[in-house]
Amino acid sequence: MGTVLFIIGIIGWHVGMYGLFKKAGIEPWKALVPFYNTWLIVKKCRLRKHWFWLQLIPIAGQFITIWITIIFVMHFGKTNLVHHTLLTFVPFIYFPYIGFSKETKWGGEEVFHRYKKPASREWIDAGVFAIVAATIIRSFVFEAYVIPSESMEKTLLVNDFLFVNKMAYGPRIPQTPLAFPFVHNTMPSSETVPSYLTWIQIPYKRLPGYVAIKRNDVVVFNFPAGDTIINLPGFGSKHPYYDILNDRDYEILQSQGGQKFNGDRQKLFAYYDNKIHVHPMDKTDNYIKRCVAVGGDTIQVVNGVLHVNGSEAFRAPDSQTDYVVKTNGKHIDFAGLQKELNLTDEETDAMNQIRDTSYTVTLTYEAKQVLEKQPNVLSVVPYVSSPLNYKGILFPHNDSSMFWTTDNYGPLYIPKKGTTTALNKTNIDFYRRLISVYEGHSLVENNGSYIIDGQPATTYTFKYNYYWMMGDNRHQSQDSRFWGFVPETNVVGKASLIWFSWKGGPRWKRLFKSIK
Repeated sequence: MGTVLFIIGIIGWHVGMYGLFKKAGIEPWKALVPFYNTWLIVKKCRLRKHWFWLQLIPIAGQFITIWITIIFVMHFGKTNLVHHTLLTFVPFIYFPYIGFSKETKWGGEEVFHRYKKPASREWIDAGVFAIVAATIIRSFVFEAYVIPSESMEKTLLVNDFLFVNKMAYGPRIPQTPLAFPFVHNTMPSSETVPSYLTWIQIPYKRLPGYVAIKRNDVVVFNFPAGDTIINLPGFGSKHPYYDILNDRDYEILQSQGGQKFNGDRQKLFAYYDNKIHVHPMDKTDNYIKRCVAVGGDTIQVVNGVLHVNGSEAFRAPDSQTDYVVKTNGKHIDFAGLQKELNLTDEETDAMNQIRDTSYTVTLTYEAKQVLEKQPNVLSVVPYVSSPLNYKGILFPHNDSSMFWTTDNYGPLYIPKKGTTTALNKTNIDFYRRLISVYEGHSLVENNGSYIIDGQPATTYTFKYNYYWMMGDNRHQSQDSRFWGFVPETNVVGKASLIWFSWKGGPRWKRLFKSIK
């Protein structure tokens, strides 16, 4: 339906322009040539030539094209707000109407310059200009982002407000340009109503200046496994569609009374009353994690410690993990240690209620060193999760990862653009989604043999760079260990600056703090 409306819109616009060109003394067939028609409008109305080139900018260019056509119809005497509103929202009806109306006549510069804007119109034009300027900045320079979860604590806190630098890795041209301004993928005050139209989809491309992500950058990206969601409140990326489809989300399994789908899409669609929604890549939910490994690296987690290419990886100064604390039975004064342990009031209250001799606590590495020096503490050792808790949950969700856990994971190679790998039963689960979804090929598997785009294949050459993203709060982070690689196509930008932070009031010490 959307495609049909888009085609109708394009046809209606050009048909109307055919009539207007004829009235304006321009050869009417030229109205049917995309872009050349607006070039002729710019010349006819004696606008500065840069306006033609500015309309080629994705998203913002739509507003500039509308402005150019508004100037054009003003030369026909169509100067009031009603005409310009119709031109903006129903051009496929408005342009044919005035293009072939006997009452519409070319007035030229005399008519255009005779028009004096009322004060209200000046305000409207100023507002439109502000929207265009803000859209350009938000699309290509930087964007504000707020931390929604605890996966990056204590590096980033819930309700930290960030600036995400989109220039750092080269601005990405929006894949889905028809969207409600200043929101991401849902309308304001809604969890389920899309804020965009998919009538136009632009292939992945970045503007010149692309720079690869550096290892240990804090990165904002579109959630790779969020292309399909259950479009109901509380679901989305909180409970990924693929986890529910393949019965990996234990919380949802309990809420369903044990109902399983075993990968049966039709069964899931029926159970959730067809409330399934597919996001374009650039409209999946935004995630923020630390890029711990880049294409060509090999990662492994050993007893909770991340290793990259065989060496212990960078540990962010404020990163957290879970520790098992053993005491001599005497209580620890957490209130007195609150500042040294970097605990919030809620965390301190929770600790003060503990009377067990052995318990688990989430701490930074520095806080762990402080705690283990306390007289009542016998030991503070990293918590290591059990394989029994993770069967089938971790990427790549097959036998090879059956006994992997969040604390003992890998080794795993991160694909790099231009490198070639053999395809076999051992590794196909790592690359299946990469080949068929991220890089857009058809993949057919038959008893250990593979056909890609209709041709037999024993190897595959990667088209993009891939990254491995993990949260600094390792035991409270759903990250690449659960859903795998992040392709360069999904990278939004680099988290650069905390410009505001709030928890019952401003957290003044965090304002204008750079992110490391």
